[in-house]
Amino acid sequence: MNNPFIPKLFETLKHYNREMFMKDLMAGIIVGIVALPLAIAFGIASGVSPEQGMITAIIGGFIVSFLGGSKVQIGGPTGAFIVIIYGIIEQYGPSGLIVATIMAGIMLFAMGALKLGSIIKFMPYPIIVGFTSGIALTIFSTQMNDLFGLNIAKVPGDFIEKWGVYFQSMGNISWWSLALGITSIALIFLWPKVSRKIPGSLVAIVLITLAVYLMREFGGITGIETIGDRFSIKASLPQAVTPSINFELIKTLFPAAFTIAMLGAIESLLSAMVADGVIGDHHDSNTELMAQGVANIVVPFFGGIPCTGAIARTMTNINNGGRTPVAGTIHAVMLLLILLFLGPLTKFIPMACLAGVLIVVSYNMSEWRQFRNLLRMPKSDVSVLLITFFLTVLFDLTIAIEVGLVMAIILFMRRIMETSSVSVMEEEVHAHEYAETNEMLSIPQGAAVYEVNGPFFFGVANKFEEQMDQLGERPRVRIIRMRKVPFIDSTGVRNLKNLCLSAKREGTITVLSGVTLNVQEVLEKANFDQFVNTENICPNIYAAIERTQIILEKLPPLKTHHKEK
Repeated sequence: MNNPFIPKLFETLKHYNREMFMKDLMAGIIVGIVALPLAIAFGIASGVSPEQGMITAIIGGFIVSFLGGSKVQIGGPTGAFIVIIYGIIEQYGPSGLIVATIMAGIMLFAMGALKLGSIIKFMPYPIIVGFTSGIALTIFSTQMNDLFGLNIAKVPGDFIEKWGVYFQSMGNISWWSLALGITSIALIFLWPKVSRKIPGSLVAIVLITLAVYLMREFGGITGIETIGDRFSIKASLPQAVTPSINFELIKTLFPAAFTIAMLGAIESLLSAMVADGVIGDHHDSNTELMAQGVANIVVPFFGGIPCTGAIARTMTNINNGGRTPVAGTIHAVMLLLILLFLGPLTKFIPMACLAGVLIVVSYNMSEWRQFRNLLRMPKSDVSVLLITFFLTVLFDLTIAIEVGLVMAIILFMRRIMETSSVSVMEEEVHAHEYAETNEMLSIPQGAAVYEVNGPFFFGVANKFEEQMDQLGERPRVRIIRMRKVPFIDSTGVRNLKNLCLSAKREGTITVLSGVTLNVQEVLEKANFDQFVNTENICPNIYAAIERTQIILEKLPPLKTHHKEK
């Protein structure tokens, strides 16, 4: 697309009608109700207040729908961010989270502006499954305190230490909390058999909250912790705040911000791709990233946390008839009305019930079937999967994503190198350049054709140089056939220069054949004519052999040495 930023909302409004609005209205209201318990649960699990989770869903969700590149994407806080947000708050406090989120927003916007959306979608699948499954296990482990009602004041951040503390505190189990949590999980799993329109998480929260309220008021049962026991909910939007930012803090938070940006980009684009398959549409990945960027720049000023596209809420939107971004904006308005008029009622929600909701979220995130299937794949994929998974669980998501990206690059280069090769021909060569033909061309005596197959970039340039050195005696003219070289980078140019200079010192003249326009432009910018005469850069093998014959005719005959009899 010529214009890098065309929100889908503006496109759809050109042909919008009352029928479409009624469908979007119904979908928006339902998604808003569905998003309520998730926003609260993700906020609390991330180490912030429930209202901060709701604010993220309201402001972030509105911006993502208003400016986004998908017709049906629903934005808000997601489970994937819980681990990274909790870690940032522990290390740098709420102000550090604000700065990191703003930085991540700027990175996301830059990715979209630089049209990197399509590149991010090619993240290797084992890496995505590895850290998604790792995040799921980490979320699950954070909910044990509330599920069992252990009342641990400070749960360690480290995975192994956390479970150590849990086992030490098992004598303090609240059986009421455990019963409520297990009942919540059972309700969420079984409710789809009753209705798929209303989500089980909402039903569980309403029924369990009502049950706990009646137990407290009329049964005299105490010891069941609720949101109100831990947080106070304000039925109003917070005032905008200006964070304190300095260069040292930016440097310190850069890795965390990069992790938020990468995670947000991957999750939002995967969600948009899944949605496209369901509604038969095509999202604009660059516009989507820019919208995600704007949302994450704005939300922190109002106390919100990182947001991205949420696949569960997006699918709920689609299943209830939402087909334009209007449904997403209505979902945000619906959440705002709930916060303003029903916000105080959320204080009655039991913490064990929220733990049950998040345990189901972690189960759905775990992708255990895909994880199991990937274990049957080639060893390189299994290694990437397990390394990313264990780094996520045992260390943190920042390290996991950084190492995962490095591994992805290394594996990509390795596979390119495995498919790239140099072959030598000294008598005949196929004449075809771009179409198959059986015609063979004779190679003049004293010349050899070196066929380069694959891109000539930094990952394989040294390999080509080594292969060239290993390929037999030096001919008087070396034709380097480059018809199968789609591109060349600066390292490739440098190595090709070295090959030509080395050949020249040994008395071998280099002729290039089948140089594509892309490669030729790079060679011209690198002043390659200083190393190979322009006449020796030929468009095809016919011209290269003809040029070789002219060169050989001008060269003095080789001296022959006779042995004494």
